[in-house]
Amino acid sequence: MKQYLDLVAEVLKRGTRKENRTGVDTISAFNINYSIDMEDGFPLLTTKEISWKNIVVENLWFLSGDLHIGLLKKHGCKFWDHWADEDGFVPSAYGNFWRKFPVHGKPEYNDQVRYVLDTIKKNPNSRRMVISAWAPGNAQTSGLPPCHLLFIFNVQYGKDGIPRLCVHLTQRSCDVALGVPYNIAGYSFLLHLFAHLTGMEPGTFGHTLVDAHIYTKKADGSMKEYDHIPGLKEQLSRETCELPKLVIDSSIKTLDDVMDLIDADIDTILSKFKLENYNPKPFIPFKVAV
Repeated sequence: MKQYLDLVAEVLKRGTRKENRTGVDTISAFNINYSIDMEDGFPLLTTKEISWKNIVVENLWFLSGDLHIGLLKKHGCKFWDHWADEDGFVPSAYGNFWRKFPVHGKPEYNDQVRYVLDTIKKNPNSRRMVISAWAPGNAQTSGLPPCHLLFIFNVQYGKDGIPRLCVHLTQRSCDVALGVPYNIAGYSFLLHLFAHLTGMEPGTFGHTLVDAHIYTKKADGSMKEYDHIPGLKEQLSRETCELPKLVIDSSIKTLDDVMDLIDADIDTILSKFKLENYNPKPFIPFKVAV
């Protein structure tokens, strides 16, 4: 996927060394933007293998609005283990704010996901189809406030007049080696799903990365186990492959149909979201800086 490889190359070229809360240095670059057209295929990285199961399961967890990581653990998805408390709860879970965002001055909550889906159907030209995971009161005290904090849906019309659903993601903190490939695929999955549920074609995924960073060893050579640069340079040397295709089963007609999959086994879940023709290069491990 050219856009991702261009991102890697840009951070390596113009990024500067920067300390951060993890204690592991990064090479950091500010304000990188790109777009990916879904007509080119589903943007799942091909220069190394990415787990499709984990992408689907994590986004089902987000859409459920649950604070507990039980669904993730059930299907062997370990992304959030580091951030859950001893009882398995993540106070800053994205989906909780997607589905239950506090209404200012009122003892009630707003379901942003249903609002956006309804608006796409009833008023597709709206410029207010926003889903935010950033609740200042929570974010200012959280151990890990949302990184991919805000996404906005927008309908655009081609020269043929056919509406295409687009989405733009704003991300404050962007782990280029580990997180970003999953962020691209995760929000492209949501774009396909929302388009499917509203009878539209998926259009463009736009991405703004505020702090795009690559974890690296210290200047004195220590902490080299966290150095992501060699693995990323290996990806830059690899040939890209044809992008896969996502096919969503016709039985998925409403958000409730999606939520009915929460208790399903993994084979049933993946049968509803089939990824065709995914032939990536071998997996490259990167150690997580927490």
